[in-house]
Amino acid sequence: MQFKKLRRDEKGATAIEYGLIAALIAVAAITAMSGLGSQLSATFEKTSETMASTANGTPAAPATE
Repeated sequence: MQFKKLRRDEKGATAIEYGLIAALIAVAAITAMSGLGSQLSATFEKTSETMASTANGTPAAPATE
């Protein structure tokens, strides 16, 4: 009797499925953020250089992309 009940109980399977979905979302988010991180770093470096050259009285070179 106990074994039949255990076979029909799907709560554990559902929890595992939700865990796998959460792990997949986390991997996708980390991948996306690591790609954006390098672009964001380059943007901040460019901004910092522009601000530093402006503070020194040297006009900043136009941005080229």
